[in-house]
Amino acid sequence: MELTLDRLSVTANGTTLLRELSLDVPGGGVVGLVGPNGSGKSTALRCVYRALRPHTGTVRIGGDDLHALPLRDSARRLAALTQENTVDLDFTVRELVALGRTPHNAGNQALSRRERDLCEWAMERMDVARLADRGVLTLSGGERQRVLVARALVQEPSVLVLDEPTNHLDVRHQIQLLSLLRGSGLTVLVVLHDLNLASASCDRLGVLRDGRLVAAGPPTEVLTAELVRDVFGVEATVVTHPVTGDPQLLYALTTHDSGRTTP
Repeated sequence: MELTLDRLSVTANGTTLLRELSLDVPGGGVVGLVGPNGSGKSTALRCVYRALRPHTGTVRIGGDDLHALPLRDSARRLAALTQENTVDLDFTVRELVALGRTPHNAGNQALSRRERDLCEWAMERMDVARLADRGVLTLSGGERQRVLVARALVQEPSVLVLDEPTNHLDVRHQIQLLSLLRGSGLTVLVVLHDLNLASASCDRLGVLRDGRLVAAGPPTEVLTAELVRDVFGVEATVVTHPVTGDPQLLYALTTHDSGRTTP
């Protein structure tokens, strides 16, 4: 199912946060949004998962105006993992994952056998099945993040939107999650800060700066030393991964003499 962002603009307190953003995410494709802090990435995603309504422009899912759909219908099509995801009640992991079925069920309807199996599959896939009876508030940040991804998978969406999903995850679970996204068959829009992970996991990248889309295309075309210097303000050497062929960035740490002496 295709996701389309069509000329989205968002203004808050006289400041333009997003300016005429247009981006297509083809059905089954993985598109990453990258850019420096404050460039508009999370604002764009908030428009997609309906936490924010754009002042102008349209978000379309499968050709339909997302904001015109009933909330339950849009929740059946799209699941989101946001930066603001918090869990204040001490659900067990199994209970929290099962909440992903809420858009599909009425009231306190019991889960079917298929739905229970789906929850077990999602927990296994995200390596949290062994935590199923643990209270969510007892988990580490990385464990909780994986539980929330499992909940999104249980929702059975066509489109998955994730805002910095690798936060708190160790290297193994970062690779596991991004590999899952690539092989899921879902339409995925994801914000990532790690440009090397974005290059390895995304079919296309959209680069934002000051609320504008400044580049879009395959990682091999977008991730150049010039773009990284202009957009992120750092020097990087771009090399080709010897196995995958993906562009990878090598950074050199620099030090600046402040003129101060150590006491």
